[in-house]
Parts: sequence; structure tokens; C-alpha cells
Amino acid sequence: MLRAVNRILLGLAGLALLCAGGAVLAAGAGLSVPSWWPYSGRRDVLLSAADRMRWRDEGWWWPVVIAVLAVLVLLALWWLLSQLRRARLAEVLVDTGDGEGALVRGRALETVMAREAESLDGVSHAHVMLTGRSRSAPEARVLLQLEPHAEPAETLARLVDEAVAHARESAGVQALPVEVRLRESKHRAERVA
Repeated sequence: MLRAVNRILLGLAGLALLCAGGAVLAAGAGLSVPSWWPYSGRRDVLLSAADRMRWRDEGWWWPVVIAVLAVLVLLALWWLLSQLRRARLAEVLVDTGDGEGALVRGRALETVMAREAESLDGVSHAHVMLTGRSRSAPEARVLLQLEPHAEPAETLARLVDEAVAHARESAGVQALPVEVRLRESKHRAERVA
């Protein structure tokens, strides 16, 4: 969701800047512009002195300005904090059967899953990242770099049957949803003699 919000915000900011720049460029170049255009000549300004002073004496003006600016500041802070929040799971709660449980570092489980995935035939490199909630349902994102001879369907089936199943059993969770991305390894063309 954060990626979508970032893309939408960047798209809206870019569109606003493009429209403002186009309006300034059109007026500055002396092109004929419609009558509703904010300004129409080279010597015209975006906001005249009369436009800037128009609402100053109204009682509702300053509360509205302050409220809009406060909302913008809160939205900017929310966006900043969401960027800084770690998506990676720090620890996973493992059910030990005694009612208390144990905490396992997320990086340790990621490393074990990655090493087990790298041991599969046809996998040259694996990267695992755990996300979600440690107490209810962790999720895994796996990036596999496949060698040229690897069969993706077989490799994916073995990953689910072996590495993911072992991690699910070790962590004591009912389900471990996994998002797997496959990439091919770069290799040189083989010469045929």
C-alpha cells in the first residue's frame, strides 16, 4: 500500500508542477491563452496585490488557512513516519507448548530459509524477508535467482515443500504465506564447437 501512496503522491505533485510550469511558460512566451487563464501577459503576476489582500479582512479566512496547513503538516508527518517504519519483521513468536513461547530473531529465520532455498538445485542465490505480525501471521517475501538449467515450476514446488514447510513447522505457525519472485542469472553464451 505504501508504494501505491508514494506513486500517487509523486504523480499528483508532478502533475501540479507540470501544469504550473506550462501556465507560466505559455504566458511568458506570449502565446494566446484562454480568458480564464490566471495571467495572460509577460508583465502579469500570478497573484496581484488585490488578490492577495482580498480575503484578509474576512473572519473565516485565517482559521481556514491554518486548518488547511495543519492538515498538510499532519499528512506530511504521516507519510514521513510510514517511510521510516521498518517493514522487516524483527522477531517471531514460536509456540513452545508450555504456554509462554519463545522469540526467534526474524533475521535468523530469514537466513535459514535463504540458505535452504540456495541448496535447491537450480538456485544460485536466494533472499528472504519476513513481514507481517510476529504474534499472529508472519509472511515471507522470497527472491530466487535461478540458474539457466533450472525449471521454475519444479524449483517453486520444492521451495514450498521444503524450505517454507520447514520454516512453518519451526516457527509453529499454521500458515506462512509466501510471495516468490523469480529472476534468471546472467550468464555468457556457450560456444558450440
